[in-house]
Amino acid sequence: MLRSSATPDFLDSAHEWRRLFAETWGTFLLVVVAAGAGVVGAQSGGAITLSMKVIAPGMMVMAIIYFMGAVGGAHLNPAVTLAFAARRNFPWRRVPGYIGAQLVGSIAAAGVLRTMFGAIGLLGATTPSPGVSDLKAFAMEVLLTTGLVSTILGTASGARNIGSNGALAVGGYIALAGLWAAPVSGASMNPVRSFAPDLIRGNLMTTWIYVVGPVLGAIIAVGFEWILKGKATDAGTLAAQGNT
Repeated sequence: MLRSSATPDFLDSAHEWRRLFAETWGTFLLVVVAAGAGVVGAQSGGAITLSMKVIAPGMMVMAIIYFMGAVGGAHLNPAVTLAFAARRNFPWRRVPGYIGAQLVGSIAAAGVLRTMFGAIGLLGATTPSPGVSDLKAFAMEVLLTTGLVSTILGTASGARNIGSNGALAVGGYIALAGLWAAPVSGASMNPVRSFAPDLIRGNLMTTWIYVVGPVLGAIIAVGFEWILKGKATDAGTLAAQGNT
């Protein structure tokens, strides 16, 4: 069952550098679009609307899944990587490398935006909207990420986001979540997407919301997946092959 859904390249440790490059490049593209929409919106005096800002990352994720999901799985998000590992679809020993690649890609994207445009538009940071408490923004991030990770776990092949089902479902969910929830918390759902702009602009006051919230949402989604489908049936095989 697993062997038909996981290509040898995804399991072969000799190709881990290729998968890590894919995660770095994919996360760079996601963050440069997600944060860049806010930066360019501020630089252009509002030429980019809220709808454009939230749809763009969804479309970018869709494109990334199509062009490199088969290589590295297109996790692009530490919460997603942790969820795949907790679901036992992904070996824990590979988690640090994936999260490290995601951090490098996101920080590089924020650095490029800072170099090109300066520190305008909060570098596209996600922060609670005026009048929204940190606790409410935190609860929103937990809720949104639970839905995102449920969508991913329900459409992924093993630990990979691949094919039209995954691309359309995940990209569409990201856009939909942003359309209704971005005015509350920014609809990040991704620790590195929020951490990188905060780090480069030197303000980590609300970063905890966008790190703890998505991780907690991912854990809840893994629990829901167990309720819906029981324990993963191909997990042991993937873990074993991924450690060879």
